[in-house]
Amino acid sequence: MSDPIRFLLGRTPVEIADADPTTTVLEWLRGPARRCGTKEGCAEGDCGACTVVLVEPDGAGGTSARTVNSCIQFLPTLDGKQVLTVEDLKAEDGTPHPVQRAMIETHAAQCGFCTPGFVMSLYHLHRTHKGQTPPGRETLDRALGGNLCRCTGYRPILDAGAKMFETPAQPDPRDADLPARLASLARGKGLAYRARDKVFLAPRTRAELAAALAAHPGARILSGGTDLGLEVTKAHKNIPALIHLGEVAELKRIARTATHLELGAAVTWTRAFPALTELWPQLDELLARFAGPPIRNAGTLGGNVANASPIGDSPPVFLALDADIELFGPNGSRTLKLADFFLAYRKTALAPGEIVAGLRVPLPRPETKFAAYKVSKRFDDDISAVCGVFAIDMAANGTVAGARLAYGGMAAIPKRAARAEAALVGAPWTREAALRAGEALAGDFAPLSDMRASAAYRAKVAANLLIRFHHETAGTGVATRVIAYG
Repeated sequence: MSDPIRFLLGRTPVEIADADPTTTVLEWLRGPARRCGTKEGCAEGDCGACTVVLVEPDGAGGTSARTVNSCIQFLPTLDGKQVLTVEDLKAEDGTPHPVQRAMIETHAAQCGFCTPGFVMSLYHLHRTHKGQTPPGRETLDRALGGNLCRCTGYRPILDAGAKMFETPAQPDPRDADLPARLASLARGKGLAYRARDKVFLAPRTRAELAAALAAHPGARILSGGTDLGLEVTKAHKNIPALIHLGEVAELKRIARTATHLELGAAVTWTRAFPALTELWPQLDELLARFAGPPIRNAGTLGGNVANASPIGDSPPVFLALDADIELFGPNGSRTLKLADFFLAYRKTALAPGEIVAGLRVPLPRPETKFAAYKVSKRFDDDISAVCGVFAIDMAANGTVAGARLAYGGMAAIPKRAARAEAALVGAPWTREAALRAGEALAGDFAPLSDMRASAAYRAKVAANLLIRFHHETAGTGVATRVIAYG
């Protein structure tokens, strides 16, 4: 027995029963749906030409909207949602949306290929901006962080972003009953979609998830799809079974206890951002550079950690914050230190049938100095050459009582620098101590040379970041900058 995929394409209800579960939203839009305004630029979530807006119930009787890259979203993930493309923006009488008018009036379209993606990102900002005054340049820059223009014409696009606010956002009368229409698509249990000898399961509870994991031990786990999608679009892999974590309510939970911040594995980076920066404002720039908004709107904490990439930006953060990781499977859950989770290149402590269920992060303490640094060739949309995230706990006498120095890009796994940490513990927090710790890094890491940086460069930068950390925290305990080279 198979459930159909049900969603709204614009304002039109759609039901699909025979599409391959790994069909991308972009492939379906440009094929059966004949929505060719959405473009394929890179098929890997980098350029933003395929950006669409997803609208879904917010749990409080209303709706929430987010941009995603349709090129790496699988079609069944639309179940219960509304997808909006550039064709949906004009009013019922054909009047262009304010962002469309602004793009025309500022001559921002240029070759036009990337234009629909920029329009959808700007539309989302126009729709969701809450202030009484138009947003400033930084907000516009961040909103467009997931869109690339090959004509290098960002200035008129930014002009359009400012101009569109001359017309304030107004509710579309066609959406008056949207919450009710989306509620009518809601399921009492998880989606079980089968087509073309493949299965896509989207459980809604931990119990359903445990049953799905037990019934399909060889299934691939889908969270945000920002990595797994590329296995289909780039590697052309056949994936017979998928278990999607994005509808499990318990895995989307964010909670703060008296001692910890608890983050479910299916929490997107967009939702995690304010929870983390409220407690650790030093993370603001690092998280702002964590891909563009469409990727952050889909990508999850659990997926980024379980991926175990040695150059992922979040593992060093959670290693330095001394996080615990919860693993879950058909036989229940278990917890271990994140430092014990990464075993070898792309190898983790996950047992067969287990998934990452969440992270538990101790709340900041006043005696801790903390900073995060990302070194890359570009400020936006680039992978780290070196990521360093540091936390040291100060004793009352001014010596270092504990140290957690975590790096990405320096080894086959995200890793703490045990020898450098030992060089700091018990010593006064001085420049000389930072220099000694930097020298000790040679015993912790033997980095590789690749397209992003040479081994020598990485080793030098890793040590120099500790000096910078001392310079920025010796007096205040606050370090906020994230640096780039190039």
